[in-house]
Amino acid sequence: MRFLLLLWLFTFMAMANIDLYPKKECELYNNLKHTKNRGNEVLQLDRTYEMLKHHKGQYLLKVEYATPSQRWVDDDCLTLRPLRSSPLYGKTKKGTSKKSTEKQVSIDDELSNANKNMAKKPQKSFVKKTSTSKKNLLALSWHNAFCETHRYKKECKRGVGSLLKRKPSDTQFVLHGLWPQPRTNVYCNVDYALKNADKNKRWRDLPCLALDEEVEDALEVVMPGFASDLHKHEWIKHGTCYGTEANKYYTDAISLINQVNNSAVGKFFSQNIGKRITLKQVRTVADKAFGRGAGNRVELLCKNGLVTELWLHLGSGSTDLATLLKGGKKIRGRCKQGHLDKAGFGR
Repeated sequence: MRFLLLLWLFTFMAMANIDLYPKKECELYNNLKHTKNRGNEVLQLDRTYEMLKHHKGQYLLKVEYATPSQRWVDDDCLTLRPLRSSPLYGKTKKGTSKKSTEKQVSIDDELSNANKNMAKKPQKSFVKKTSTSKKNLLALSWHNAFCETHRYKKECKRGVGSLLKRKPSDTQFVLHGLWPQPRTNVYCNVDYALKNADKNKRWRDLPCLALDEEVEDALEVVMPGFASDLHKHEWIKHGTCYGTEANKYYTDAISLINQVNNSAVGKFFSQNIGKRITLKQVRTVADKAFGRGAGNRVELLCKNGLVTELWLHLGSGSTDLATLLKGGKKIRGRCKQGHLDKAGFGR
């Protein structure tokens, strides 16, 4: 017990000494949800900031000139080393060891090199090294429920002018991902530095994807998380094991979610917003929409009484959802019923 306590103490002390460098003048919020910024404080480019905690894509910083001094900010606003354009470039903070500085630099250098390596090789190279996935899981998210617990996310923020406008994500499913099965089938032929960056939610630092303009435009509509670089994360973790290049991977995923939203299943969900629905109802509708037995390949995910996701277990060899469901795995499903949240915060 004493050893564990000491280990925790040393880990905490090490984390508390990490200084971060601002990349841009981002707002510094009093809370994780980014609803209050007392004093309208922002990051100052000529200062370093002590990182106290990292949580869900956010840094908790110690900001000496702010009251209160502990502030939350998006993690893509800071970096482990100063940019060349920064007034701090080439300077070492007093008290920071050379070894520590070199270690921080090497982390970013390793990621930069991994990005360059991936850029040099076409994304079709994943096709040669990875066989086509035989079983897949289409994970669809109910965006209204997601935003109840992720209000700080860019895709969940709404300006005053947009409050009166209905978005597609208000009444239909959005794309979380298309995951080759089994669930352990992830990060195929991905460099360690990229995998590490992804696991630490440094999604903005991941390489850009070679997507056709029309595919990218459609993806932004069906995947609001595009604003937070979710598409990069999904490709690196899951898409690289699908057996195609990124453009084909997302073309298939977009087609599948559109087939769901345009079906009787999609209509059932849009007509029952604000109500409690059951898995039995969903499976009955799925059987009618995609053929007998399709419902047994569909499951609901719920959290705190809210329906959060719809998972469809698929086979392969077709772009037709009804055909893919026939080849999918039958699933029991743990969530039997849940409330279908409406747009906006609060039920």
